[in-house]
Amino acid sequence: MDDQAKSLKYLVSVEKLADEILSDKREIVLLDKRRNQNREALRDLAKTNQKQCWVTVGSVLVKHDIEATKALLEADQKQLNIDINKLRSNLKVKVNDLRDLEMQPPVPGLMLVPMSDKETKAFSRAGLINY
Repeated sequence: MDDQAKSLKYLVSVEKLADEILSDKREIVLLDKRRNQNREALRDLAKTNQKQCWVTVGSVLVKHDIEATKALLEADQKQLNIDINKLRSNLKVKVNDLRDLEMQPPVPGLMLVPMSDKETKAFSRAGLINY
C-alpha cells in the first residue's frame, strides 16, 4: 500500500504541474491575442484625424477622447508585456521542474538570455565580435 500511495502522489504531482504548464501556455496565447488587438487599435487611432472614438468597456460602448484612449491602450500594452514576460519566465522554471520530476535532464538552452548592450560592446571592443 505504501508504494501505491507514493506512486499515486508522484503521478498527481506530475499531472498537476503539467496542467499548470498547459494553462500558462493558454494564458500566454490569450494575452498575446489581446496585445495584438490593442496594437491594431493603436495603429487605427494613429491613422484617424477625429477627436473622439468609440471604446468598448465590457459590453458598453462609450465615446471617448482619442488621446486618452491612446494612453489607456499604451498602458494596457505595457501591462500585457509585463504579464506575458512573467508567464514565460515562470514557464521555463515549471518545465525544468517537470523534467526533474520525470527524471529527465533539463532542456538544453532553455534558460539562455540575450547579451546586454554593455556585454556586446565589451565583446566588440575586445575584437571577439565583428559587426
